[in-house]
Amino acid sequence: MIKRLAKCVREYKKDAILTPVFVIGEVVMEVIIPLLMASLIDNGINAGSMDFVLKMGVILLVCAIISMFFGGIAGRTCAVASAGFAKNLRHDMFYNIQNYAFSNIDKFSTASLVTRLTTDVNNVQQSFMMIIRMAVRSPMMFFFSFIFAFGINAKLASIFLCVVPFLLLGMFLIIRKAHPLFKRVFKTYDKLNSIVEENVRGIRVVKSFNRQNFEINKFQDISGSIYNDFVKAEKTIAFNAPLMQMSVYICTILISWFGAKLVVNSGGTELSTGELMSLFTYTAQLLNSLMFVSMIFVMMTMSKASAERIVEVLDEKSDIAEKENAETLVKDGSIIFDNVDFSYSKNADKLCLDNINISISSGETIGIIGGTGSSKSTLVQLIPRLYDVKNGCVKVGGKDVREYSIEALRNEVAMVLQKNVLFSGTIKDNLRWGKEDATDEEIIKACSLACADEFIEKFPDKYDTYIEQGGANVSGGQKQRLCIARALLKKPKILILDDSTSAVDTATDAKIRKAFREEIPETTKIIIAQRISSVLDADRIIVLDDGKISAVGNHNYLLETSCIYKEVYESQMKGGDDNG
Repeated sequence: MIKRLAKCVREYKKDAILTPVFVIGEVVMEVIIPLLMASLIDNGINAGSMDFVLKMGVILLVCAIISMFFGGIAGRTCAVASAGFAKNLRHDMFYNIQNYAFSNIDKFSTASLVTRLTTDVNNVQQSFMMIIRMAVRSPMMFFFSFIFAFGINAKLASIFLCVVPFLLLGMFLIIRKAHPLFKRVFKTYDKLNSIVEENVRGIRVVKSFNRQNFEINKFQDISGSIYNDFVKAEKTIAFNAPLMQMSVYICTILISWFGAKLVVNSGGTELSTGELMSLFTYTAQLLNSLMFVSMIFVMMTMSKASAERIVEVLDEKSDIAEKENAETLVKDGSIIFDNVDFSYSKNADKLCLDNINISISSGETIGIIGGTGSSKSTLVQLIPRLYDVKNGCVKVGGKDVREYSIEALRNEVAMVLQKNVLFSGTIKDNLRWGKEDATDEEIIKACSLACADEFIEKFPDKYDTYIEQGGANVSGGQKQRLCIARALLKKPKILILDDSTSAVDTATDAKIRKAFREEIPETTKIIIAQRISSVLDADRIIVLDDGKISAVGNHNYLLETSCIYKEVYESQMKGGDDNG
């Protein structure tokens, strides 16, 4: 895990290395100062030599300035390295997420990924900052203080050896108990973010059904769980401070008692007054360094859970692998499903798609009809390789989709999904997702084919009209037509409409289909629809039932041979008569 995270330091490695170097310089100056103070007291003040006092005073001032300089530089390099490390972590996580197959994304909830990119990265950043600075400073301070204290008087310094094991044992027990609590807290954070995200997205439904109190109670329950776990964890960690204070007081009392006796009994020969004073300073430095070590361990305990969650995202490999020297040219829009089986779960007993065999010629218009759960959307998602088949193969342009580079394949397949997504920005910004360098003429032409120009021209700012996040300021039908226009701008060899005219009236639906026939005859068009009128004039219609192809043919043929198609047709025609 540490090796994996260390790779994200990259260009900030220099600052990460310089920080401990400057910290060591700062520590050396700080441990020298008590020795100089001892000399000042013994050889200056006690000896009554003001010249020596002034000399040592200047040396002490220089040492303090050098220590401050090293500390300031260390603080700057530490900030640069930790902030850069966090930036690289977020970059690598986000970049890896972009490469995920849909099956990989299904393993993580949206809320969980957001928490990992924000809260978890912040926790790891704080730990990294403490590791390269405090985790170097504290052990070095402990080491040098211990050596210098032993150099002054080994008997008194041995008091530390009795206290330190007791302190380390206490710290170990605290960390052991606190880590599982923090791990549980961060998992609960995922649930909290999920509830907030769900509530904000569905706020119109919440208000229309007057379920505000229910949502508030749900939020309070999960928020209360986080509070309770944090309280338990903090209560455990709270023992750290009194444990440290007790250790400091014990050492101070013992050194004061035995040190004073040694000074008096030896007449200053074994231990001078200045040396006793420096021992007090070293005691504070030594035990404070241990206190900071304990703080580092506490922070690392909190961040260990976060680090594990980050590494999960970084180490997740896309289930869809691209071959070396993959094909980059898709010859045409022909599609072949050859004995295709598919399941979302690798160990699933039941297949979503079972023994699918169908050949589609380039430029052909194919309609797909089927009941809810018949795997219509699943079928078309195999074409741009959003998922890989379990058995068999899907061919586009005469070659297995696994032979193509993913970028080349998806550039030739445009999908208008069931859930239409628009991004905040102008209409032009959204449409240029289909083609970055699309001209105004190309945009207008695509919107004309999708019958989107009818409402765009009525807006005051026309194509520069600002679209709110998620397309909140346009209707469902308008959103669908904009998404169709965006797909058309790609000028794809294959166009897939996944129930993407459901919010459009039948007259506009007919206009869109007519434009497709006349303007893009060479493009293979696959139309998934609930309304038979949307696929009535398709070259062929596929009837799916429970993941299997029930029938294939044109409208008239299916009316005679497919009871499923006939039943759907008659129910819709009857509904149309009733509504009329």
